[in-house]
Amino acid sequence: MNRVLIFTLCCLCLLGMAPPCAAQSQDSLAQMIRFYEDDDFINIWFKGSDDAYTNGTRIDYFYKPAHPSHLFLDSWMPRAGAGSTDIYGWGAMQIMYTPDDISDADYQPNDYPWSGALIATHTRYSYNPEKQYDLQTELVLGVIGPAALSRQTQTLVHRVENYYKPMGWEHQFSNDLLLNVNVTAEKQLASIGSAIQIIGCGQLFAGTMQNGAALYPMIIIGRMNPYFQGLFSQFASPGRKNGRRQSQLYFFAKPELQWYLSNALLQGGPFTTNPNLAVTKAKTAAASTAQDTTNTSPPQPYHLLQTWVPSFTYGVNASMGHWGISFSQIISAATLRGLYCHNYGNLSLYYSW
Repeated sequence: MNRVLIFTLCCLCLLGMAPPCAAQSQDSLAQMIRFYEDDDFINIWFKGSDDAYTNGTRIDYFYKPAHPSHLFLDSWMPRAGAGSTDIYGWGAMQIMYTPDDISDADYQPNDYPWSGALIATHTRYSYNPEKQYDLQTELVLGVIGPAALSRQTQTLVHRVENYYKPMGWEHQFSNDLLLNVNVTAEKQLASIGSAIQIIGCGQLFAGTMQNGAALYPMIIIGRMNPYFQGLFSQFASPGRKNGRRQSQLYFFAKPELQWYLSNALLQGGPFTTNPNLAVTKAKTAAASTAQDTTNTSPPQPYHLLQTWVPSFTYGVNASMGHWGISFSQIISAATLRGLYCHNYGNLSLYYSW
């Protein structure tokens, strides 16, 4: 049994515990749960791997308050103008990076680092259906290093799967604080009836987790609710029309160009350095003192961060009633200079009421 099947079964069990809801219109939706899994074993070409960005598991709870929020964090996050639909969310996510050979217990400077993070998020998604644009703000607070418990999680999952035991987590970066603000703006550029939409998107992210920007168009084709009607309507189709149950099925594609100034998961946090360099230096000094010339080469750092990173995402969303599912495949260029590109998938399940 692989990790994707385990994730899907767990999500279905949890979602099955959600309270039943009577048929209702889309405007009456006020809450949504999302179970989200990034994994490089999710691959439509059946060529799974276990390297680079290898896993990201996330759960989010979104809600539309009956009255304007008075929470301090919400007061400064931007709205999409008068008449906007404002949806808030809280979430948690665990992220993992590993080198290609997870059975090698030695330090591997010519590959991606062993790196893990555990973060909490608070979001505000503000949609303007009249002007057809939105503003999405995400606040991130978390940790990188052993406190993120990535070693324990991956070891447990691999034991359950009877897969290779990860041997190199002692080389991960030291504990450090992650604090970030990520802002996304989306605007409809063109449409053909209700079946095709082209949306222009831009992102800015700043803080101790990562700094940079991204620019991409998003092309959506199929049977769908208007995109800027709000987050819930993208992944739910409650109620009936002409006596038939509502549903959605649409495909999307997103070519993206990212620009990075820093990334703590690949470089370490602002108050930490690569701990392997200090250990290797100590070993080199000890070998020199003992006149052992077999291994006295100077320590090597990880590869430099790639400044420009193109990627391509494509997939499909489907919903019926209060349930939704999304599948996407992401092909990314190398995020460290001189290393390999990466391919991973995402499977997300949604329940709205």
